[in-house]
Amino acid sequence: MYKIRTYNQISSKGLDRFPSDQYEISSEAADPQAFLLRSQKLHGLEMPDSVVAVARAGAGVNNIPVESFTEKAIVVFNTPGANANAVKELVTAGLLLASRDIFDGMNYVQSLTDITDAGEMSALLEKEKKRFAGCELYGKTLGVVGLGSIGAIVANMALDLGMDVVGYDPAISVEAAWQLSSQVEKMDSLQHLLARADYITLHVPAIEATHHLINAEALASFKPGAKLLNFARQEIVDTQALVAALDKHQLSAYIADFPTPELLGRNDVLLMPHIGASTTEAEENCAIMAANQLMAYLENGSIRNSVNFPPTHMARNGGHRITFSNNNVPKVLGNVLAILADSNNNVIDLVNKSRGDIAYNIIDVEDEPSADIIADILAVEGVVSVRLL
Repeated sequence: MYKIRTYNQISSKGLDRFPSDQYEISSEAADPQAFLLRSQKLHGLEMPDSVVAVARAGAGVNNIPVESFTEKAIVVFNTPGANANAVKELVTAGLLLASRDIFDGMNYVQSLTDITDAGEMSALLEKEKKRFAGCELYGKTLGVVGLGSIGAIVANMALDLGMDVVGYDPAISVEAAWQLSSQVEKMDSLQHLLARADYITLHVPAIEATHHLINAEALASFKPGAKLLNFARQEIVDTQALVAALDKHQLSAYIADFPTPELLGRNDVLLMPHIGASTTEAEENCAIMAANQLMAYLENGSIRNSVNFPPTHMARNGGHRITFSNNNVPKVLGNVLAILADSNNNVIDLVNKSRGDIAYNIIDVEDEPSADIIADILAVEGVVSVRLL
């Protein structure tokens, strides 16, 4: 029986994926093999030795100490793309709000509580509507920074709206490239994109390389009067530099899902309460993906959408499965295979993958290894963890 400890409110659509005769799912599960969570902070939390995997039903993993978990051979999963459509739709709304003075116009209408005559109200609105005039998105240029699962469908959406789209992503994946329309013009540098676009939307993860990616230097490259949308992460934008750019009218508007005190009360800023993935469908999709990934890892050792381990999969071809993690140094796999050979256990199939300082292996063998053989593998210099599935 596998045990999964849950944190936060996980959609039942995801929890129902776990067969009840094989899995115990509880917020109080003792000695769990895995955690399933959304926003729960795991920094500083004492981890049970039984935990081999953590899955976050969402894309960002800032709430998880990934580096220390890697050292303990705990695989960390996220769910990229599961909430992509929800974010795309909110970005669409952000583009429209940035172009048409919808927000102020609606507030103005709601302020007319002292008018009781419909004709009088209609005449007044006809007179005042010019105060809320805007521009169309058609024919304008959208710059998409980051062409992953969200950035790619945002770019395609903008094309459908009649916008010209330029994109920048030096590390675009093959999978994302397949999703991206050939009409999106790839830019060779961030500066070239910023100078070209009327609107810029950010879709990169919050990592060291993207911290304050939009800083004073980057903002100086913006086309005068451009509008910036941030539905990725707060840390990507240097708030102080942003305020200075708005004050100088280098930037005409900022639309974001990450309010900060410095931005409140400005009429050139539209802020939302971090609702990019707050749809029923997105929460269900994230939970289902996270559940599927945990089951694939716990039952078969397969890894997909891990932020710290390499993607690894091998079909079952009979026999018994051993998986092990090791420091990415020479001779470890050879030493493990030597142990199996010395025990006269034939290897049916194997796969070896690495990512940075960690390596991961799946080996199918004919005979079930004894507890002593598993202990010998764990004792090999460089091996961090071993599982017999």
